[in-house]
Amino acid sequence: MKAHAWLGALLVAASAHAQQFTMKLSTPTINDVTIEWMNVFKKGVESRSGGKIKVEIYPANQLGPIPRTVEGVALGTIEMTTPATGFFVGLEPRFVVFDAPGLFDDMRHAERVFADPEVRKRLSTFGASKGVEPLITFVHGPLMLLSHKPVRTVADFAGQKIRVPGGAPLHLEPFKKLGANPVSMPLGEVMPAMQNRTLDGFTAGLTIYTAFKYYDVAKALTELPGSFLIASGVVNRNWMKSLGPQLEASVREESRKAETIFSTYGVEDVERSRKTWESHGSENIKFPPAEAKRYLDQATSALPPILAGNPQLKEDHEALVAAARKYRQ
Repeated sequence: MKAHAWLGALLVAASAHAQQFTMKLSTPTINDVTIEWMNVFKKGVESRSGGKIKVEIYPANQLGPIPRTVEGVALGTIEMTTPATGFFVGLEPRFVVFDAPGLFDDMRHAERVFADPEVRKRLSTFGASKGVEPLITFVHGPLMLLSHKPVRTVADFAGQKIRVPGGAPLHLEPFKKLGANPVSMPLGEVMPAMQNRTLDGFTAGLTIYTAFKYYDVAKALTELPGSFLIASGVVNRNWMKSLGPQLEASVREESRKAETIFSTYGVEDVERSRKTWESHGSENIKFPPAEAKRYLDQATSALPPILAGNPQLKEDHEALVAAARKYRQ
């Protein structure tokens, strides 16, 4: 009996040691910096874990539309999802802070801010009460507006029905200040809405437009001054803990290592996308300095009442503003 008990315990221990974890990574995008990060992360995690963690990549909403994947991460049925941060607001309102206009000067400036130890520490607390946390937060690209009617000045926003990446006041009110009619809509529903002109235009990161061939739908792409699409890879906290200390540490470290993709491939991909967009007979519009200032003045005028009514959002915004000032060159 003792021998049998010893053998049983040994088999249980061996089984636990050989346990394989599956980490499903969902993204609404395809052929972009998010996928590149996932590929590097997958290679690092699987190699370092000796096969104990299997990473599966699901691009282009293969695991369902964004709201469903966010819910899946909260429930633990999906390990990680990486949409624009605005789509986490219903789960954790603090994520909306990244959509405040005027925070960052360019992509590399934003990445320096996100690499700051104090900023990382603050971001790690996002979603704690809902059992999730951002493993990565990054700049997907400058925020652009694709519209059937070209937007060359602030006055051109008037009356346009524009999709924004979330339904919080911080998403909606700046565009109302610009005279537009903003609506929240998941990325997967935008293409038909643009094709049948239910939408006049929509905002997204630059690379989204070329990845999904939106140059076949509309031609005028306007860069929104001081505005960037911030995305976050949010994971289920319980799943991370289930890995055990050693594997959890490996996942976090490989995630950090893969972040070099954002400031290298990510920046280069934006420039490639600009050229690709123009190569299809489409237009890249950039406001002249005076009009860019007018845009930011009007868009940011929506912030004070929003921040005044939300002390936590105000604190997070002030922390990002301070870090942005610190890393401004």
